[in-house]
Order: sequence, then structure tokens, then C-alpha cells
Amino acid sequence: MSDKTEHDQPMPLVSHLTELRTRLLRCIAAIFLIFIGLFAFTQQIYTLVSTPLREYLPVGATMIATDVASPFLTPLKLTMMVSLFIAIPVILHQIWGFIAPGLYKHEKRIAVPLLVSSIFLFYAGMAFAYFLVFPLVFKFFAAATPEGVAMMTDISSYLDFVMTLFFAFGVAFEIPVAVVLLVWIGIVDVKYLRKIRPYVIIGCFVVGMILTPPDIFSQTLLAIPMWMLFEIGILFGSLISKNKRGDHPDEQPGSDAQPPAPQA
Repeated sequence: MSDKTEHDQPMPLVSHLTELRTRLLRCIAAIFLIFIGLFAFTQQIYTLVSTPLREYLPVGATMIATDVASPFLTPLKLTMMVSLFIAIPVILHQIWGFIAPGLYKHEKRIAVPLLVSSIFLFYAGMAFAYFLVFPLVFKFFAAATPEGVAMMTDISSYLDFVMTLFFAFGVAFEIPVAVVLLVWIGIVDVKYLRKIRPYVIIGCFVVGMILTPPDIFSQTLLAIPMWMLFEIGILFGSLISKNKRGDHPDEQPGSDAQPPAPQA
């Protein structure tokens, strides 16, 4: 019996589109419900996110709002983004529910750990940025402020700055998942990844330069973890390559892929 018994008959295009619409609506509903729950705490959320900067502001200095509506709209915008980040497990679960019927059992066995790992790594990247990168970067900025210049950051500019770093570190921490997927699909092999390691290291610093503010500290703090995560991806990719040797490479949809019987 095939491991896709329940899905022997292909779904028509309209059914696929209907299911996709349903899952998109569920994602939007999850984000909206989380936002409603956090709406009463918009000011506290912004205070929490701005703490790494405010701790290094000079004595008597404060953050400022240059637009009339910024004191209201900026925390609201942040709360919406936080709702999106919190809803990521729900969003990925809906994506998984959409693609899972088209996967074999052995594919699901590796897809589920990758899905869980991607969620964990994204949050780990954001936590790394908040607890380690932000204090170092803002301490450097405060110390580098020229004499006679008052450091008074606009709340909207600060939000754009930290959201960029949150997203950059969250995505960068997905490198092991990306490497494992490339090895699993067969696009690259582990030997090739090891061969291009010097170019990857250079690429990590280039990406750090593009995604982070123009200072050496945040660039380095993004580039080095990316390199380390690439090495972790190679390690797990090696394990995947070894496990694939025991799979059935000639397995076709709707077949049992049983080994041939011995010849008489």
C-alpha cells in the first residue's frame, strides 16, 4: 500500500486554490487575534523594545517623536509586527498542512524536524539580536556621538532600525535549515559546500554589510553567526547524506517501492 493512499486521486486546481485561500484566511485571522490581544499593551511593548537604546542614552536625553501621529502609530505598527512574529508557528503550520499531502512518509520524517527547527532558529536569531547585538551596537553609537551633539533618536527611525535587524538575524539563523534542504533535495552535496567554504565566509560578511547598519560591530555580529550556522548546516547535511543512502531513490508516487525479488 502506498504511503499516499488517502491522496491517490489528484485534487483539481479549484480545490487547491480553495484550500490555499482557507489557509491564508486562517493565517490572517491568527495575526488579527494576536493583535487584538496585544492592542492594550502597545505602549509597554514599545518601551520593552526600546530599552536597549534608552539604557545608553546620555543623562537627561530622551527619545523623540518628530511626526504628530508617531506617538500613537509607531507603537501600533510595532504591535502589528510583533503579532506577525508570534503568529509564525501558525503560519508555518498552515503551510505544512497545505504541502504535507503531497509528501511521502520518509519526506515527512525530515520535513517536520526542519519545520520545527526553522521556527526555533528564527526566534533564536531575534533573541540574539535583542540581548547581544543591540546593547553592543547602541553602546558603540552612544560612545561615538561627537561632542556637542545631543543623541535623541526618533521613535519611528528606531523602529525601522530594530525591525531590520530583527528580520536580518531571524533569517540569517535559518541557514542550517537552508543548507540541509539543499543537500536533501540534491542541489548540492556536502563536499561542494566544504569546497566553497572560503567564498561563503566572504559572502557572510558581504550580507552582513548589506543587511545591517553601516558599522563594523553589527556587521561582524551577523557575519560570524552566519558562518557558524553554515558549519552546523554542513554537519547535519552530512548526516542527511548518510541516511539517504538507505532510502529508496527510485520510489515513485503511488508505488510501494519494494526491492526486487531475488532471481532464481
